[in-house]
Amino acid sequence: MRVAVLTISDRSYHGERADKTGPAVTEAVRRLLAGASIVEQTILPDEKDDIEWNLKRIADTASADLVLTAGGTGLSPRDVTPQATQAVADYEVPGIGEVMRAATRGALPAAILSRQVAAVRERTLVVNLPGSPRGAVECLEAVAEVLPHAVATLRSEAGDAHPARVGRV
Repeated sequence: MRVAVLTISDRSYHGERADKTGPAVTEAVRRLLAGASIVEQTILPDEKDDIEWNLKRIADTASADLVLTAGGTGLSPRDVTPQATQAVADYEVPGIGEVMRAATRGALPAAILSRQVAAVRERTLVVNLPGSPRGAVECLEAVAEVLPHAVATLRSEAGDAHPARVGRV
């Protein structure tokens, strides 16, 4: 599985703050997704056009199977990652965002305000994670077990071998 990690942060993009979230997500990918390779790690500003362009670039060239964005999922008017993801998506995968919010709500009730979106463009899965290192990693941990199957399905490699169907008639 080829993974691109895009940190969405004006302050990190402009060099005003070190990006801690991108490296935390990258380390979590290595720990949680056996055999995954990080093919790109980029910092982008909170600009809808920049986010859209990069998501299209990665998906349309098939340079990554999974794009993890980190940041831009809050309620601030500058938080435009979900809108950018939806704008370029062929279709959404709502269960991923639902699981991430549910998994983190116990420790942080405000997690329900986070607007993580998961969607598909071409054969690339895009998952929006929150911007804090801890929140991003916890959300990735909540959905990591389904990501290999999702990517295999998009690659048309999964066929009927879905774990829930194995052994059923």
